[in-house]
Amino acid sequence: MRDADNIREIAALSPDYMGFIFYDKSPRSAIGMPQSNLSLLSSATRPVGVFVNESAETIHAICNAYGIDTVQLHGAETPLFCRELQSRGLHVWKAFGLDDGFDFSLLTPYKDTVEMFVFDTKTSAHGGSGQRFDWKILDRYTLDVPYLLSGGIGPEASDEVLRSFSRPHLAGIDLNSRFESSPGFKDSEKLTNFVITLTK
Repeated sequence: MRDADNIREIAALSPDYMGFIFYDKSPRSAIGMPQSNLSLLSSATRPVGVFVNESAETIHAICNAYGIDTVQLHGAETPLFCRELQSRGLHVWKAFGLDDGFDFSLLTPYKDTVEMFVFDTKTSAHGGSGQRFDWKILDRYTLDVPYLLSGGIGPEASDEVLRSFSRPHLAGIDLNSRFESSPGFKDSEKLTNFVITLTK
């Protein structure tokens, strides 16, 4: 998210979290966004800063400027780097791109340095591809760290999403590109109808 009116519109749906991408190569980049935009969120919605291979100093400075205390890391950040961010008072999520050959043992070194994993579709673009991976891969996940399911979830996926909530440690879903009218602008009608479908 980045546009004030769109943020206000989607915040009215009371999502648990709202993401702000601070990565200059993303078409959804919020770099330079007015700090006042985050005041449009209620206390029910926590802002999440999304970063890709950024320095700890820059992440900390941006989070301080915007009042963000949760970060989602989409690059090659190490467990040691995640721990450093934790030492600065940040809640850390780490995203991984999954495909059929993903080695879940790669997650073990992160289990004490992150609060959440984000499982996305493996691409070269660090997310936002609109593509889905085979959710059956998650049957191989054995850690106790909760995770968000991401990657190409669209309005037609409500039944599959509901069935997936029976999976251990699935904490929620990340809705992004398939609910956009253009990069960074969410379609409130699509999101509203999807939420209604999931909760009725």
